[in-house]
Amino acid sequence: MMNMKITLLTGRTFDIAKETGINLKVVESAHARKLSLRIDAKSLIPILTVPRGYNYKKALGFIQKQRSWIEEQLKKIPPRREFADGDKIAINGTELEIKHCPELRCGVIIEDGFLKVSGEKTFLSRRVRDFIKEQAQKILYELSIEKATQIGFKINRVVIKDTKSRWGSCSTLHNINYNWRIIMAPTNVIDYLVAHEVAHLKHPNHSEQFWQCARNLAADMDFGRKWLKENGRRLSEYI
Repeated sequence: MMNMKITLLTGRTFDIAKETGINLKVVESAHARKLSLRIDAKSLIPILTVPRGYNYKKALGFIQKQRSWIEEQLKKIPPRREFADGDKIAINGTELEIKHCPELRCGVIIEDGFLKVSGEKTFLSRRVRDFIKEQAQKILYELSIEKATQIGFKINRVVIKDTKSRWGSCSTLHNINYNWRIIMAPTNVIDYLVAHEVAHLKHPNHSEQFWQCARNLAADMDFGRKWLKENGRRLSEYI
């Protein structure tokens, strides 16, 4: 790995990579009571949080002991890929092939089994991503409202996000967030995830009552859970 100077929140610098051979970000926190280590899924960089004034020789020792864990966690993170001409994807269960059509002036359209993208090829991936997010907002909002109505609840907001570690979440304010990539999953998987998050409106936990509510709302909950566990990594590759 390349050596990297890390700037701490205090303004000091510490050449962690030179000492450990691992590129990572070090954050000093006045609220931290002990060392904590996590992997940032977006930057693919380990982040070490240390209490303010912590002994950095001890921190280095901690990182060295966690080297195997860091390497294993980094391996679990799916590779990143952009949408490209010729890629085959699905949107809400409809299989499509991405086709670059620079001569068109349509932006992005679905036509004859293709997702046709106009403009310069440099912008193709971004345009496809933006289009998928728009579709996700519309489809997931409508499905969420429909399922919430079934159990007598109202949703405040449905928000499409670019999350890496979660497919969805439901807040106590009745806001539901979805990872935009889920709209590329099979329809039964989309249906299950929406059922899961909507069920949290009524049961903000994972009790037996919650799972029964989710099962009642989902067309095939078992299939949805199994598919996401086995295939969700592939969807997460797209950036």
